[in-house]
Amino acid sequence: MKNWINGVAATSCALAMSLLATPASAADDVTMGGIHAGDVLVRLRAISIMPQVGTNNTLSALNVGVNNAIVPELDFTYMIRDNIGVELILGTSRHQLTSNTGNLGGVNVLPPTLLLQYHFNHQGRVRPYVGAGLNYTYFYNNGLNAGGQPISISNHSFGPALQAGVDVQVAKNLFINADIKKIWMRTDASLGGSSLGTLHIDPLVVGLGVGMKF
Repeated sequence: MKNWINGVAATSCALAMSLLATPASAADDVTMGGIHAGDVLVRLRAISIMPQVGTNNTLSALNVGVNNAIVPELDFTYMIRDNIGVELILGTSRHQLTSNTGNLGGVNVLPPTLLLQYHFNHQGRVRPYVGAGLNYTYFYNNGLNAGGQPISISNHSFGPALQAGVDVQVAKNLFINADIKKIWMRTDASLGGSSLGTLHIDPLVVGLGVGMKF
Protein backbone atom coordinates (compact mmCIF):
# COMPACT_ATOMS: atom_id res chain seq x y z
CA MET A 1 0.00 0.00 0.00
CA LYS A 2 2.81 2.44 0.89
CA ASN A 3 4.51 1.69 -2.44
CA TRP A 4 1.33 2.59 -4.35
CA ILE A 5 0.86 5.85 -2.42
CA ASN A 6 4.53 6.80 -2.79
CA GLY A 7 4.36 5.98 -6.49
CA VAL A 8 1.34 8.22 -7.03
CA ALA A 9 2.95 11.07 -5.14
CA ALA A 10 6.24 10.71 -7.01
CA THR A 11 4.52 10.56 -10.40
CA SER A 12 2.41 13.64 -9.63
CA CYS A 13 5.43 15.63 -8.50
CA ALA A 14 7.48 14.59 -11.53
CA LEU A 15 4.68 15.57 -13.90
CA ALA A 16 4.16 18.90 -12.20
CA MET A 17 7.87 19.77 -12.18
CA SER A 18 8.42 18.80 -15.82
CA LEU A 19 5.40 20.75 -17.03
CA LEU A 20 6.14 23.83 -14.97
CA ALA A 21 9.63 23.81 -16.47
CA THR A 22 8.21 24.00 -20.02
CA PRO A 23 9.16 27.18 -21.94
CA ALA A 24 6.53 29.93 -21.84
CA SER A 25 5.63 29.63 -25.55
CA ALA A 26 4.85 25.94 -25.21
CA ALA A 27 2.99 26.56 -21.94
CA ASP A 28 0.70 29.04 -23.70
CA ASP A 29 -0.19 26.36 -26.25
CA VAL A 30 -1.12 23.85 -23.53
CA THR A 31 -2.87 25.90 -20.83
CA MET A 32 -5.83 26.99 -22.95
CA GLY A 33 -7.69 28.54 -20.02
CA GLY A 34 -7.85 25.63 -17.54
CA ILE A 35 -11.34 24.55 -16.48
CA HIS A 36 -14.51 26.61 -16.04
CA ALA A 37 -18.16 26.32 -15.09
CA GLY A 38 -20.02 24.10 -17.53
CA ASP A 39 -17.00 21.93 -18.43
CA VAL A 40 -17.34 18.15 -18.28
CA LEU A 41 -14.26 16.14 -17.27
CA VAL A 42 -14.08 12.43 -18.07
CA ARG A 43 -11.31 10.32 -16.54
CA LEU A 44 -10.24 6.71 -17.05
CA ARG A 45 -8.00 5.34 -14.31
CA ALA A 46 -6.32 2.13 -13.31
CA ILE A 47 -7.03 1.79 -9.59
CA SER A 48 -5.70 -0.36 -6.79
CA ILE A 49 -8.40 -1.19 -4.23
CA MET A 50 -6.88 -1.97 -0.84
CA PRO A 51 -9.47 -3.02 1.77
CA GLN A 52 -8.85 -1.88 5.35
CA VAL A 53 -10.73 -4.75 6.97
CA GLY A 54 -12.51 -4.62 10.32
CA THR A 55 -14.75 -7.33 11.79
CA ASN A 56 -16.71 -8.24 14.91
CA ASN A 57 -18.29 -11.32 16.51
CA THR A 58 -17.57 -14.64 14.75
CA LEU A 59 -15.87 -12.94 11.81
CA SER A 60 -13.19 -11.62 14.16
CA ALA A 61 -12.56 -15.09 15.53
CA LEU A 62 -12.23 -16.39 11.97
CA ASN A 63 -9.67 -13.66 11.17
CA VAL A 64 -11.47 -12.79 7.92
CA GLY A 65 -9.47 -10.93 5.27
CA VAL A 66 -10.30 -9.38 1.89
CA ASN A 67 -7.79 -9.33 -0.98
CA ASN A 68 -6.68 -6.29 -3.00
CA ALA A 69 -7.83 -5.78 -6.58
CA ILE A 70 -6.61 -3.75 -9.57
CA VAL A 71 -9.39 -2.70 -11.98
CA PRO A 72 -10.34 0.14 -14.35
CA GLU A 73 -12.45 3.04 -13.09
CA LEU A 74 -14.45 5.63 -15.05
CA ASP A 75 -15.58 8.97 -13.64
CA PHE A 76 -17.48 12.03 -14.83
CA THR A 77 -17.13 15.51 -13.32
CA TYR A 78 -19.45 18.41 -14.10
CA MET A 79 -18.10 21.83 -13.14
CA ILE A 80 -20.98 23.77 -11.58
CA ARG A 81 -18.62 26.70 -10.93
CA ASP A 82 -15.08 27.47 -12.04
CA ASN A 83 -13.61 25.69 -9.02
CA ILE A 84 -16.49 23.49 -7.80
CA GLY A 85 -17.46 20.23 -9.46
CA VAL A 86 -19.66 17.19 -8.88
CA GLU A 87 -18.08 13.82 -9.69
CA LEU A 88 -19.69 10.41 -10.23
CA ILE A 89 -17.32 7.46 -9.99
CA LEU A 90 -18.14 4.12 -11.61
CA GLY A 91 -16.32 0.80 -11.36
CA THR A 92 -16.67 -2.76 -10.18
CA SER A 93 -14.34 -5.37 -8.71
CA ARG A 94 -14.33 -8.92 -7.39
CA HIS A 95 -12.73 -9.81 -4.07
CA GLN A 96 -11.78 -13.09 -2.46
CA LEU A 97 -12.32 -13.56 1.28
CA THR A 98 -10.06 -15.71 3.41
CA SER A 99 -10.18 -16.94 7.01
CA ASN A 100 -8.14 -19.07 9.37
CA THR A 101 -10.23 -22.03 8.15
CA GLY A 102 -9.37 -21.41 4.47
CA ASN A 103 -10.79 -19.63 1.44
CA LEU A 104 -14.39 -18.41 1.84
CA GLY A 105 -14.97 -17.62 -1.85
CA GLY A 106 -15.59 -14.39 -3.73
CA VAL A 107 -18.09 -11.58 -4.14
CA ASN A 108 -18.46 -8.71 -6.63
CA VAL A 109 -18.61 -5.11 -5.44
CA LEU A 110 -20.26 -2.24 -7.34
CA PRO A 111 -19.61 1.05 -5.45
CA PRO A 112 -20.89 4.12 -7.35
CA THR A 113 -19.75 7.22 -5.47
CA LEU A 114 -20.91 10.84 -5.74
CA LEU A 115 -18.48 13.54 -4.62
CA LEU A 116 -18.55 17.32 -4.32
CA GLN A 117 -15.10 18.64 -5.28
CA TYR A 118 -13.13 21.85 -4.86
CA HIS A 119 -10.52 22.44 -7.58
CA PHE A 120 -7.54 24.66 -6.76
CA ASN A 121 -5.78 26.73 -9.44
CA HIS A 122 -8.61 26.08 -11.90
CA GLN A 123 -7.01 28.19 -14.64
CA GLY A 124 -3.60 26.53 -14.34
CA ARG A 125 -2.03 23.44 -15.81
CA VAL A 126 -1.51 21.70 -12.44
CA ARG A 127 -4.88 21.55 -10.67
CA PRO A 128 -5.11 19.81 -7.26
CA TYR A 129 -8.55 19.01 -5.90
CA VAL A 130 -10.25 17.58 -2.84
CA GLY A 131 -13.67 16.00 -2.55
CA ALA A 132 -16.18 14.54 -0.11
CA GLY A 133 -19.42 12.69 -0.70
CA LEU A 134 -21.51 9.55 -0.41
CA ASN A 135 -20.86 5.99 -1.48
CA TYR A 136 -23.49 3.37 -2.26
CA THR A 137 -22.21 -0.19 -2.56
CA TYR A 138 -24.05 -3.12 -4.11
CA PHE A 139 -22.70 -6.61 -3.43
CA TYR A 140 -23.56 -9.21 -6.11
CA ASN A 141 -22.54 -12.62 -7.50
CA ASN A 142 -22.05 -13.84 -3.95
CA GLY A 143 -20.05 -17.07 -3.96
CA LEU A 144 -19.15 -17.08 -0.27
CA ASN A 145 -19.42 -20.33 1.68
CA ALA A 146 -18.08 -22.06 4.77
CA GLY A 147 -18.14 -25.79 5.40
CA GLY A 148 -20.19 -26.30 2.26
CA GLN A 149 -22.92 -23.91 3.41
CA PRO A 150 -23.56 -20.59 1.66
CA ILE A 151 -22.76 -17.40 3.55
CA SER A 152 -25.51 -14.79 3.18
CA ILE A 153 -24.60 -11.11 3.14
CA SER A 154 -26.57 -7.87 3.01
CA ASN A 155 -26.47 -6.54 -0.54
CA HIS A 156 -26.53 -2.79 0.17
CA SER A 157 -24.25 -0.38 1.99
CA PHE A 158 -24.11 3.41 2.36
CA GLY A 159 -21.12 5.33 3.69
CA PRO A 160 -19.01 8.49 3.37
CA ALA A 161 -16.14 8.95 0.92
CA LEU A 162 -13.16 11.33 0.87
CA GLN A 163 -10.89 12.16 -2.06
CA ALA A 164 -7.75 14.07 -3.05
CA GLY A 165 -6.04 14.24 -6.41
CA VAL A 166 -4.41 16.30 -9.11
CA ASP A 167 -4.99 16.91 -12.82
CA VAL A 168 -1.99 17.90 -14.94
CA GLN A 169 -2.90 19.33 -18.33
CA VAL A 170 -0.73 18.11 -21.23
CA ALA A 171 -2.77 19.32 -24.23
CA LYS A 172 -5.74 21.58 -24.91
CA ASN A 173 -8.34 19.05 -23.68
CA LEU A 174 -6.13 16.25 -22.33
CA PHE A 175 -4.75 15.79 -18.84
CA ILE A 176 -3.08 13.18 -16.64
CA ASN A 177 -4.64 12.33 -13.28
CA ALA A 178 -3.50 10.91 -9.94
CA ASP A 179 -6.15 10.25 -7.30
CA ILE A 180 -6.61 8.72 -3.86
CA LYS A 181 -9.91 7.97 -2.11
CA LYS A 182 -11.05 6.55 1.19
CA ILE A 183 -14.44 4.82 1.07
CA TRP A 184 -16.40 3.37 3.98
CA MET A 185 -18.50 0.26 3.18
CA ARG A 186 -19.71 -2.74 5.13
CA THR A 187 -21.91 -5.82 4.95
CA ASP A 188 -23.56 -8.12 7.52
CA ALA A 189 -22.94 -11.84 7.13
CA SER A 190 -24.88 -14.87 8.33
CA LEU A 191 -24.56 -18.64 8.03
CA GLY A 192 -27.56 -20.95 8.31
CA GLY A 193 -29.65 -18.09 9.70
CA SER A 194 -27.16 -17.27 12.45
CA SER A 195 -25.33 -13.94 12.38
CA LEU A 196 -21.57 -14.04 11.83
CA GLY A 197 -21.12 -10.32 12.41
CA THR A 198 -20.31 -7.25 10.33
CA LEU A 199 -17.51 -7.02 7.81
CA HIS A 200 -16.10 -3.49 7.34
CA ILE A 201 -14.20 -3.30 4.04
CA ASP A 202 -13.41 0.47 4.01
CA PRO A 203 -10.94 0.44 1.09
CA LEU A 204 -8.21 2.89 0.24
CA VAL A 205 -8.35 3.42 -3.53
CA VAL A 206 -5.29 4.73 -5.37
CA GLY A 207 -5.41 5.47 -9.09
CA LEU A 208 -3.52 6.82 -12.09
CA GLY A 209 -5.12 7.69 -15.40
CA VAL A 210 -5.90 10.11 -18.18
CA GLY A 211 -8.77 12.54 -18.70
CA MET A 212 -10.51 14.63 -21.33
CA LYS A 213 -12.22 18.00 -20.99
CA PHE A 214 -15.41 18.59 -22.98
